Amino acid sequence: MTGAIQHWSPAGQERATTLLDRYPDKRSAVMPLLYLASLEHGNVTETAMVEVADLTGMSSAQVQAVASFYTMYKRDEVGRYLISVCTSIACFLRGADEVLEAVEEESGTPDGETSGDGTFSVEHVECVGACGGAPAVQVNYELIEGVRHDKAAALVRWLRDARPETVLGDEMQELFGGQRSFDWAISETEGAIAPVPAFGPYGSADT
Repeated sequence: MTGAIQHWSPAGQERATTLLDRYPDKRSAVMPLLYLASLEHGNVTETAMVEVADLTGMSSAQVQAVASFYTMYKRDEVGRYLISVCTSIACFLRGADEVLEAVEEESGTPDGETSGDGTFSVEHVECVGACGGAPAVQVNYELIEGVRHDKAAALVRWLRDARPETVLGDEMQELFGGQRSFDWAISETEGAIAPVPAFGPYGSADT
């Protein structure tokens, strides 16, 4: 294992090795490695980008170009719960602005910022692909559809009080959601344990 990530957790080092082994061209692993780096550091730090550059044979400037292009790679500190409110046209027409305002007020965290205690980060985002279930909200990228402003406030209170270790889309949909784009045919048993998309090989999901 390269010296650049010897201080990563053993699990993180193992996942990085496994990912790199899947790609004949190591540069192709840059995006999943940035997620791993996010888990190790809490966000995509300058150090993380140098580490990923070393792993992939890219320059740190090239890695930064990827990390800065995709908004899901957070280069600033992120709270325990990243609340993303879709404000694209379908969600906007069904009250997304009121939903975002409710999240901001209940969490005490303005759009684009992180709460002082590190519990919440709040952001508005473009289309998350759930127009039929507008307004849509994500917590650590776990989707909730048909969220109204009163339920958005209740969601924030629940996160603050219950402080779930894993946020599960199905559970939050049942508690705080409304109309969905379509019926979810398969129950999702894995949820997010960090403000990174839940995916077992990244170590960012749990049951």
